[in-house]
Amino acid sequence: QVQLVESGGGLVQAGGSLRLSCAASGRTFLWYAMGWFRQATGKEREFVAAISRSGSSTYYADSVKDRFTISRDNAKNTAYLQMNSLKPEDTAVYYCAAALRLLGSSALRDDRSYDYWGQGTQVTVSS
Repeated sequence: QVQLVESGGGLVQAGGSLRLSCAASGRTFLWYAMGWFRQATGKEREFVAAISRSGSSTYYADSVKDRFTISRDNAKNTAYLQMNSLKPEDTAVYYCAAALRLLGSSALRDDRSYDYWGQGTQVTVSS
């Protein structure tokens, strides 16, 4: 069992930055690939970014590429999402998730591949 707790959300003006954190506890953090997803009001949950177990591989949705950066610190059992140049359309609840199985890049973009989820943190970008 893994528990995930997100933090770092909030209200920011367009063009600003936020850094989300996802603290993991329970089983060995290094065993899990990590992903970030988001869900805006009235919309389906969508993939944002993912990172492999070692952190050597990262994947991004086209909508956030070159603006967001996913990273992890396995010594601190924490994954991060640095979000720059935020836009109003980035407004959503952001969730981190952990996947135990060894997955390829396509599977890491699919929320059905993940085994554990955090409770989410709200990000609101004002125009």
